[in-house]
Amino acid sequence: MGLFDGIKIRKAIMHQQKGDLAQARAAYEELYAQGINLCAYMLPWAVMLLREGGEENYKKAKEVLVKAQKASDLTPERRKELVLDFAVACFKLGEGEKAVELLERQHQKSPSGDTYGALGYIYVAQGDADKALAFNEQAVDYDDEDPVALDNLAQTYYRLLGDKEKALEYFTKAHEYKESQIDTLWFLSRYDLEKGDTKAAIEKLEKAANGRFSPLNYKTKAEIEQELATLRG
Repeated sequence: MGLFDGIKIRKAIMHQQKGDLAQARAAYEELYAQGINLCAYMLPWAVMLLREGGEENYKKAKEVLVKAQKASDLTPERRKELVLDFAVACFKLGEGEKAVELLERQHQKSPSGDTYGALGYIYVAQGDADKALAFNEQAVDYDDEDPVALDNLAQTYYRLLGDKEKALEYFTKAHEYKESQIDTLWFLSRYDLEKGDTKAAIEKLEKAANGRFSPLNYKTKAEIEQELATLRG
């Protein structure tokens, strides 16, 4: 990597971190068009594309990640990140079986909070109650302070098993460890509404709407904002 390439990469990442996504995108696309094949910018670009959402962004993320497999700066840790992000892109494009296969293979090699979180969510989304419950209980055993694992287990009880009381136990624990977790706030707002406490529900949804969304959130920012508009009347 040349000196000027390094400067361009740092500037692109800086734009992304500041939320200047249009400038970050332009910088990443310029590097890509120049044939610069480095994980240093391709991985954060892929993450940005996945967070922005939409079919074209998911397809572009897949394309970038395929090329990143041959990058000269691909380390074992970066490979893990690459596989995880590629699997998420596959899942969002309707390639659920492929996503699960990739994640399960990586999880068998090297279990981590990231693979527990992604697989746990996908199992819930696929509707396999037995598999989701067994895996997400295992995830909580692995790290009982991981808010994502706790939320995935809560969603298993809420969405697949219909046990709202048990779900609330885990949503509450997840919220204790991470008050800004978007999905947890969404589901806790459902309990507020059931109690008739619209004000509390709105407060949680406002906090959720200002959160940092990922492609594995149960609700999108637009859906939460629509719910807020409805509740405010």
